[in-house]
Amino acid sequence: MTKPSVRKTEYKPQTYYDYSLLFITLILVCIGLVMVYSTSSYYAVKQKFGDAAYFFKRQLISAVIGTFVMIVVSKIDYFFYIKGIGKKYKFRLLFLAYMLCIALQVYVLFFGEEVKGAKRWIKIPVLGTFQPSELTKICVILLVAYIVYAAPKRLDTVFGFIRVLIFVCPLLGLVAAENLSTAIIIAGITFVVCFVVARRKGYFFVAGFLAVLVVAGYIFLGEAFRGERIDAWLNVETHPKGYQILQGLYAIASGGLWGKGLGQSMQKLGFIPESHNDMIFSVICEELGIIGALAIILMYVLLLWRLFVVAVNARDLFGSLICVGIMVHIAMQVLINIAVVTNTIPSTGIPLPFISYGGTSLVVLMAEMGIALSVSNRIEYER
Repeated sequence: MTKPSVRKTEYKPQTYYDYSLLFITLILVCIGLVMVYSTSSYYAVKQKFGDAAYFFKRQLISAVIGTFVMIVVSKIDYFFYIKGIGKKYKFRLLFLAYMLCIALQVYVLFFGEEVKGAKRWIKIPVLGTFQPSELTKICVILLVAYIVYAAPKRLDTVFGFIRVLIFVCPLLGLVAAENLSTAIIIAGITFVVCFVVARRKGYFFVAGFLAVLVVAGYIFLGEAFRGERIDAWLNVETHPKGYQILQGLYAIASGGLWGKGLGQSMQKLGFIPESHNDMIFSVICEELGIIGALAIILMYVLLLWRLFVVAVNARDLFGSLICVGIMVHIAMQVLINIAVVTNTIPSTGIPLPFISYGGTSLVVLMAEMGIALSVSNRIEYER
């Protein structure tokens, strides 16, 4: 008697794509467009642009470009950035980008467009201005992730951490020369990515303490305006440089629980200078109230959660560390921006991700999300 044949079921791995991460990103961008129009319309007319939607249109163009970049990048295998190119000499694309970022940061120090006493932008005809430090953030995320991925066990000793710093410090120093807040974010990305991989973590606390001393010395022994920001933070009601933060606090306080309503802010009418930039969160609190502000913060929490899920389930360490770096970048910018607006820390120029006005920042952030989506697209599962 023959045994009946048993049909074997074959399970083919299915690829994954984190649509939740995609939609949360697009929702934040849409919120940003609405708030940029609300906060900038009066300023645009007052500055004689002749169009209340001047800043909105420019941000909308950046959002469209950013969405296209995000979708295209999400379909590129993230290992492409560390593959060798060329026939005779193999150059990794990542290290070419690294050298480009160094060149751009050097260029901006000498020939950059000076705005309010700081050289952070490169003027490009027709396209406007470009901020190289935003591109540097992506480069550092990929660079640190790759160095750690190539030899993760080396981070068990301080020499392995120093090895990472040797590559990051040239960029860190060039950025810090004109933009300390961005340099702190780059340092934070480097520190956290290395910290999560290292099995021995004692030396990180020493490194963190030394970093705080360096930043403190840079602030108090460097240019006078950084020390003035500390004074303004401690005496916001009386210090001349505390005017913007004080007006922001008035906006937050007047919004109450439910806010005055979209478009009904009074503080944006010239009291908060350029309220569509770094201070946009204060107008959000005024118009949408604490409830609206908490809803936006919740969107950021969901975004970080999705990045965490992708990092945990990534098919390899390189993909996981890329997502960790992006997660740290966004989390630090959100925390620093809200802390500045609420006068929890001294004033510094950090935009609110996806919401503050700024074409370079928006496109680069959406490119980062494209890389995170690329990591998610390589996750395999059975069903």
